[in-house]
Amino acid sequence: MKTPDAFSMMPDEWKAYLLSQGEKAFRAQQIFGWLHKEHVFSYGEMTNLPKVLRDRLDAELPLHSATIALAQRSRSDDTVKYLMTLWDGEQIETVLMRYHYGYSLCISSQVGCRMGCRFCASTLAGRKRDLTAGEMVSQIYAVEAAEGVTVSHVVVMGCGEPFDNYDELIRFLKLITDPAGKNLSIRNLTVSTCGLTDEMRRFADLDLGVTLAVSLHAPNDEVRRQIMPVANRFTMEELLAACRYYTDRTHRRITFEYALIRDVNDAAAQAKELAGKLRGMLAHVNLIPLNPVTERDLSGSDPERVRAFANILEKEHIPVTVRREMGQDIDAACGQLRRRHSSVKEG
Repeated sequence: MKTPDAFSMMPDEWKAYLLSQGEKAFRAQQIFGWLHKEHVFSYGEMTNLPKVLRDRLDAELPLHSATIALAQRSRSDDTVKYLMTLWDGEQIETVLMRYHYGYSLCISSQVGCRMGCRFCASTLAGRKRDLTAGEMVSQIYAVEAAEGVTVSHVVVMGCGEPFDNYDELIRFLKLITDPAGKNLSIRNLTVSTCGLTDEMRRFADLDLGVTLAVSLHAPNDEVRRQIMPVANRFTMEELLAACRYYTDRTHRRITFEYALIRDVNDAAAQAKELAGKLRGMLAHVNLIPLNPVTERDLSGSDPERVRAFANILEKEHIPVTVRREMGQDIDAACGQLRRRHSSVKEG
């Protein structure tokens, strides 16, 4: 097994390990249930396990869970942004949002990011390392324990590019939906990508029923290359072909994320061009007022321009919504809190 921590282990892997240690196979379901249904963070809490087994597990299979180092609570809504510390001291971000349907959690999949998008704070220092599936899932359990809430929807859209950590992403999806654990509905999971087309096609072939969100942010290759280096690897034609492949295989609608950047991608002509590219696709456009990042020279579009852009898409019969601005007073941009905290420590 590649993953180094016990939170990442599936029931069959627990069974194989326990049998190799001369233990009973039924212990696998007990341990998995403690971790992923009861959400304990230490073997000492697993009261139906023999102490000798708990001690062995402590020594051989440490629990590498994410822990909350800092929580920033918005004064304008119920959004909470967490700075989380991993077992090796690296830090990531997780965001809890409250909607009419319940609580949604945006989790990270990597420490940092190497995609280089110009509007994102997560990528400023590059990628440090990938998260394990256990580190992804433990973000959910840590927040639920701290807030006393039940998370019903999860978005893998925090620090990192999920498809750049493909194998651990798939393991995470299996862990979080396992009936013996959290048993989250696959329909309540969203995975975001900046457009790694090969992985998108692999993901489509799995036909998991997950919602795919694609960070588009431009109506054409010229603009996209200015703000997203991944566009130098994959043209928009290639990206949209992968999107159509996904919808054809899964029959699931794709969400196109589009951060409106003043005088870069928010002109009326660009809205019409975007509509032309997306016409006929099983898709929905999510317009996002850009959250400012101190280290970047980009700013968000004025509200009037956001509405005008949305109106043009609507007139062109492209389904569109404007994302509700949340957590504006708590380092809203992805990676901003981690970046600021890291700078303070280094200073």
